[in-house]
Amino acid sequence: MSAQIEVEISRMNLPDESKTMHQSSNGLTDSDGMSSGAVNFSGPGVQIGQNRVGSKFGGGGVAGASETNVDRRERLRKLALETIDLAKDPYILRNHLGSLECRLCLTLHTNEGSYLAHTQGKKHQTNLARRAAKDAKETQLMVAPAQSNVQRKVFLKIGRPGYRVTKVRDRDTGKEGMMVQVHLPQIKLGVIPRRRFMSAWEQKREPPNKAYQYLIVAAEPYETIAFRIPAREIEDESDDAGYWNWSHWDPDTKQYTFQFMFRMSY
Repeated sequence: MSAQIEVEISRMNLPDESKTMHQSSNGLTDSDGMSSGAVNFSGPGVQIGQNRVGSKFGGGGVAGASETNVDRRERLRKLALETIDLAKDPYILRNHLGSLECRLCLTLHTNEGSYLAHTQGKKHQTNLARRAAKDAKETQLMVAPAQSNVQRKVFLKIGRPGYRVTKVRDRDTGKEGMMVQVHLPQIKLGVIPRRRFMSAWEQKREPPNKAYQYLIVAAEPYETIAFRIPAREIEDESDDAGYWNWSHWDPDTKQYTFQFMFRMSY
């Protein structure tokens, strides 16, 4: 009886055939569908860096053409920023949209990096060479102005001459004018006094004022004297045949006298 009980117990401890493991094509799988052991990871969409030229397991691989161009432009931009001052570039122009323009090549750039990369390019360098050659040619064609052979007179001035200014007026027409008498007792022999009218912008002694003009009288060895008069149009001596507008130099009395009239404004 006891022997029969032991046999039954031993049978209960034996593994059931339905629970036995069997080997599948993808590994070890039990009858319940649970797998164990090695798993095959190969399949579509899964790459582990194999079969790539120059690559290592876990590496990024060889860079393509686009990545190389981006890296080259970045290196050129950094190099240009170190060597080029955009504030001194005569060809850069920032428009109202904030973009940068190259006035030499007529190109548009979104930022400084793009413009700096353009300045290192072949097109910009070629245009720079053409502009330099053009400027050199124009410089050679420029003819230096001929030096004047007239020597400036140098003499010892003895001071200002005496003078007298009188206002005159025509009763019939109402024209106004001035008569000037200049006394030149020590004038240089053979010298005739000169006079001319000068605008306010020609003289350098006073701030320009469009309301005035200047009457200049010169005679060696005296200093040149000037009279500030109203900036009105002046008649010529030929306008009235020398009746109101005239000039006279008396070499005996050494007195220079002249008279001029302002033109009537209608």
